[in-house]
Amino acid sequence: MMKFLTGISVISLGMIILAGCNKYLDQSPDSTWTELNTPQKVSQLLGTAYPQANYIVFCEAMTDNVDDKGAGVLVRPNMDSYQFKDVASTDQDSPEYYWQACYTAIAAANNALKACEAAEDSAAYSAQKGEALVARAYAHFMLVTFFSKFYDETTAATDPGIPYVTEPEKVVMKQYERKTVAYVYEMIEKDLLAGLPLINDQLYDVPRYHFNRSAAYAFATRFYLFKKDYQKVVDYAGRVFPNNDLANNMRPWNTTYSSLSPAAIVDIYANAAEKANLLLVETQSVYGRYVASYRYGLTYDIEQQILGRNVSKARFVYPLYYRGTRDYFIPKLTEYFVKASVNATIGDPYVMVPLFTTEEVLFNRAEANAYLGNNAAVLDDLNLFASKRMVNYNETDNKITTAGIRTYYGISNVRDGLIRTILDFKRAEFVQEGHRWFDLQRYKVPVVHYSDKGEEFRLEPDDKRRTLQIPSSATTSGIALNPR
Repeated sequence: MMKFLTGISVISLGMIILAGCNKYLDQSPDSTWTELNTPQKVSQLLGTAYPQANYIVFCEAMTDNVDDKGAGVLVRPNMDSYQFKDVASTDQDSPEYYWQACYTAIAAANNALKACEAAEDSAAYSAQKGEALVARAYAHFMLVTFFSKFYDETTAATDPGIPYVTEPEKVVMKQYERKTVAYVYEMIEKDLLAGLPLINDQLYDVPRYHFNRSAAYAFATRFYLFKKDYQKVVDYAGRVFPNNDLANNMRPWNTTYSSLSPAAIVDIYANAAEKANLLLVETQSVYGRYVASYRYGLTYDIEQQILGRNVSKARFVYPLYYRGTRDYFIPKLTEYFVKASVNATIGDPYVMVPLFTTEEVLFNRAEANAYLGNNAAVLDDLNLFASKRMVNYNETDNKITTAGIRTYYGISNVRDGLIRTILDFKRAEFVQEGHRWFDLQRYKVPVVHYSDKGEEFRLEPDDKRRTLQIPSSATTSGIALNPR
């Protein structure tokens, strides 16, 4: 495992070069990267400007999507997260591993930006600059989402943030400030807005492994949804696809996918050929190996809560499989194993993760429209989603209406009913992918877990443990830990 020079893990360009070997991205780096004197070399470096670590294990284990199965694979990121403890591990799939990966990605973006600025013909590096800015914004966004209090406009100006790093690190043990969540959001927005107009989809052979325009706009919809700037969510969602065509870019779960074997589904689910995947990143992770067999995971009872009845009166099409009597999974993400050498018997496990998808854009737009009072637009998106996800969906029997929502949820407030429907559909779509944690945070939903012996683990809306702990190694760079 790569060691880091500083607690914050912002590493030098030389270390990035040694770490690079992106099997699913671009050509492996070589010694000429130290010069970074062509746009192509900067583009290669940007292949490492994405956090190559997996947040799903610890995210999913903190949600209401999991239960104690009484037996199964025991690893700290899964077990400690389920019990709402600070994860006592620095290995892959842990929060600390993700922290390090984010700052490694930021270091790559900063070195790319430095090369763009130093170039004699800076215009020739415009697209690279755009990707670097958006990638830097994304990594900081994920860090502040996990390691600071979730964005609240009433407290963001005083809530401690995370270091927003804009320069390549040149010294060991450099000291950093956390500043505030509001400051971090301001910097994210500044980078995002500066980078968006510069993104060029023609730059890469496989744009889905980089911040292409659709992915960058999708990121904007998430950022502004979290910030509660709802009109901007709608505006950016409209730019994701030409002619606003979300329908033809969604996963075909109830058509093409429905006839595929589990192996065939996982082959396409996180593949660049799947149009729903707007941005993919390879992550060093064992999640694909253990997704079904973690002790704290999806059970049949939980699956019935998530995928049982719904407001459309139709049945979700997602296929549920199981191994043994406890291990349930929906075929999505799988492991690919990279040998240390051609004839080696050892190597590293990886999982390709979709960071942004068409479906998230649809949900973000629907939620924003609900708060803007555009109820007809929300219903259009909900019915579009249902038409792609329900078995034998038809408008006569399964069309979602405000009256049907009020009846199903037993509530009179239309907006609240629309939000409930969106969050329930979103929970179903992204089960076993970690997204549920973001919604539980945004709406400050309490989470209660139980051990197989009846012990209760409760996470209330104001619980300090909802903010992940800063890695202890970061204190050497002057970073204060989160209160406990």
